[in-house]
Amino acid sequence: QVQLVESGGGLVQAGGSLRLSCAASGRTFSNYAMGWFRQAPGKEREFVAAISRNGGTTLYTDSVKGRFTISRDNAKNIVYLQMNSLKPEDTAVYYCNAQTTVYSRNSLYNWGQGTQVTVSS
Repeated sequence: QVQLVESGGGLVQAGGSLRLSCAASGRTFSNYAMGWFRQAPGKEREFVAAISRNGGTTLYTDSVKGRFTISRDNAKNIVYLQMNSLKPEDTAVYYCNAQTTVYSRNSLYNWGQGTQVTVSS
């Protein structure tokens, strides 16, 4: 079973930046697309961004387009989420997971603990 460990969250003022990391155990990391998801208090978990196995295709939910960038390092088994121009509505616990394809929006593994992002106004 692959384990996912998210890090890099924190408290930041509106307009600030954070870079999240997701480290995945196992030797099959490069076989899967990877996605970032988030869950705000009282809301369901939602898709944020995804990246294909080789990094050639990226997708974003409309609310983060132009502000967030997803990338991956297959040699290190890490996927990143660079978040710029953060807004209070970005406040949530952020999670990563593997997906069947970059378009799938599914989650193949057990969720990790996530990393909290709090954006103050």
